[in-house]
Amino acid sequence: MNDAAIHPVIKILRRAVAAWRAPYVTALAQQRRDPFRILISTMLSLRTKDAVTEAASQKLFALADNPHAMLKLTPHQIEQAIYPVGFYRTKAKNILQVCRELLARFDSQVPADLDALITLPGVGRKTANLVMTLGFALPGICVDTHVHRITNRWGYVQTQTPAQTEMALRAKLPRAYWIEINDELVAFGQNLCHPVSPKCSLCPLAKYCARVGVTRSR
Repeated sequence: MNDAAIHPVIKILRRAVAAWRAPYVTALAQQRRDPFRILISTMLSLRTKDAVTEAASQKLFALADNPHAMLKLTPHQIEQAIYPVGFYRTKAKNILQVCRELLARFDSQVPADLDALITLPGVGRKTANLVMTLGFALPGICVDTHVHRITNRWGYVQTQTPAQTEMALRAKLPRAYWIEINDELVAFGQNLCHPVSPKCSLCPLAKYCARVGVTRSR
């Protein structure tokens, strides 16, 4: 895919994604732009299916939806609320530590700063970028497995890791598309552009895609 093709590609993605269910954290942000809920839900979502993330987040926020209230819960209470998300015991510990640090270092508020966010326990660049974009509507590029896979499959970037993909996209993706690219490619990857045997025969982006690494498709 050449650089100019990204403009029609984004237009097509917008139309396609409108027909699919938005990822839970995106839907949460659309309902209420609450950086704390977005941060905690994104932490829960790592290596966890979207439906499980949604159920766990709702159960947890019914008990506590701010740092002060969260710190009144025990690790066991949080574990019970978020089970069966992946690594739920570690995530429960990280959630409590994040809340302690928000109170101690950031006046109980989630910081609107990428460098500050990644200092929090269990918060990497993917989570921090999603909090920036969905929690604060600030520029950022959240690169998860879908964004990494699909942009490389297109041939738009040539990278080996999500971290490299983020930097490559920051260098060439028009800034106007930064916030939306994750939402669109997560939905696209879940519904059409699968890791194995993508549905290329149904893909509205077929003429733009270099199909890098695709050995089998439907």
